[in-house]
Amino acid sequence: MHAPVKRPSGHAINPAALVLLVSGSLLIGALGFQHLGGFAPCPMCHWQRWAHVAAAALATVALVARSRVLALPAICALAVAGAMGLWHAGVEQGWWPSPVGCAATVAPAASGAEFLGQLMQAPLVRCDQIPWSFLGISMAGWNAILSFGGSLVAALSWRR
Repeated sequence: MHAPVKRPSGHAINPAALVLLVSGSLLIGALGFQHLGGFAPCPMCHWQRWAHVAAAALATVALVARSRVLALPAICALAVAGAMGLWHAGVEQGWWPSPVGCAATVAPAASGAEFLGQLMQAPLVRCDQIPWSFLGISMAGWNAILSFGGSLVAALSWRR
């Protein structure tokens, strides 16, 4: 069996605690951007949040149960959040199409009322628009980077 990953202080990194820290921080950041910064989330943003909620909940259960085995689903959920962030970043960059229901597309309408009905059902926030970026990377891109990075470190720590 391999020795656990050691921090400079000499303590092993707890993979469940790392997942909880990463997912919890990203959730708090997303809520801060929404409620303090005024950046309304699109449907894909919500999907990423649910993956982080699942990762944080699973990590909490693993920590409370002191179960190494239960940390693995939390690590996987964090990786799923990363994959969703990558998918969303790709939609924002135009690398692949937006999923149905995420873009404000309006088909030709036979009447004004039909056109208005389509507009009223279109999402308020589009998934293919970048509302904020830092160093040229969108929020979805940062979510992918931090989630994949956290899940990789947690998986390496779990493996040891």
